[in-house]
Amino acid sequence: MRWPGATTRVLSALFLGAVVGLALARWHPAAAATAAAIAQPIGRLWLSGLQMTVVPLVLALVILGVATAADAATSGRVARRAMTLFVLMLSLFAAYAAIVAPALLSLVPRSPQLAATLAGSASAATASGGAPSLAEWVGGVIPSNAIMAAAQGAMLPVVVFALFFGFALTRVENERRMHIIGLCHGIADAMIVIVHWVLLVAPVGVFALMLAVCAQAGLGVVGALAGYILLQCGMYLGAILMCYVLIVVFARRSPAAFASAILPAQVVAASTQSSLASLPAMLESARDRLGLPRAVAALVLPMAVTLFRITSPVQYIVAAAFVAWAYGIELSTMQLATGAALAVVISLGSVGLPGQVSFMATVMPVTQSMGLPVEPLGLLLAVDTIPDVFATTGNVTGSLTAATLVTRYSPEASDPPATG
Repeated sequence: MRWPGATTRVLSALFLGAVVGLALARWHPAAAATAAAIAQPIGRLWLSGLQMTVVPLVLALVILGVATAADAATSGRVARRAMTLFVLMLSLFAAYAAIVAPALLSLVPRSPQLAATLAGSASAATASGGAPSLAEWVGGVIPSNAIMAAAQGAMLPVVVFALFFGFALTRVENERRMHIIGLCHGIADAMIVIVHWVLLVAPVGVFALMLAVCAQAGLGVVGALAGYILLQCGMYLGAILMCYVLIVVFARRSPAAFASAILPAQVVAASTQSSLASLPAMLESARDRLGLPRAVAALVLPMAVTLFRITSPVQYIVAAAFVAWAYGIELSTMQLATGAALAVVISLGSVGLPGQVSFMATVMPVTQSMGLPVEPLGLLLAVDTIPDVFATTGNVTGSLTAATLVTRYSPEASDPPATG
């Protein structure tokens, strides 16, 4: 597997920071404490550079996602069924992650030293102040002041406002609507440029974060990150298996035959780690191996590549659940429901983003909405490229599952008989 140079540099910085931090903790404890005190502000500064782009980027992406979905849904009944199915499947996989990830993490013993190190930060103290009551949560969903909500980093009210704004735009005269959509495109593009600038110094930020944590927590953080990688990979494999169950229950097809038919597309996905690059293989599997109507495959699969990734909500919630586990924070049902709902909405608007940009623009809002600290996300960003092969395979599997289910409930979309 070939990784881009930027990813290699970030992973190298992660490894080097771990080695230096562990070495200082082992042989020079006093120097380790000094190094951690110096490195922590550097790492936090880098994270703040990423965090400052989150609100405008998410606001623009959600508005654009609503506009794109609305445009797609106007192209016919098959497209509307596909959009409905996308939302239902994303909700299903978000619920799966919200239930399974915390349950699995609860079975893993947490390093007391790691928890103490992370909980020593100021953000951890504010994050563990307790989940809001149901009345407080409901009262805060719709912002009384959208600008204040954005200034406070309250992501759920910001996203709710963006949804209202996006749907309202569909009722505005087309020329004016296109001006606003163009502005949102410009804001999103500008924020992505800033994120790319900040990611240029990602090796420095990741090195500083890893050194500081390892110097204080020792080997516990290395084991925790390895556990995070295994958890992500396992959750992605579970999502793939769920797709086969959906095929059996709702499409009335053999799971073995379905798995055999989509295997070539899965191989391309695993090798390229790109759903877009896998689209030709998906179309071939859909038409020639699954026997799906060309009208459905040609419409649903490009829509899925544009709007639909089943592993996105899984990624967001697993990362947030891991942060809560590392800090020793018990997640309430309300926090998990908030994260799951936000994960579904954000995933619809973030499919076209590059990998590292997508991670910070999507995982950070979900983590913040659940009242959790964001400091560990810099380390999770560095290792998140490792499970990406399973994520892309899961996304391709989900897209072909969606196309098969749409075919099952779209009898009018069958191919016309061949003429001799």
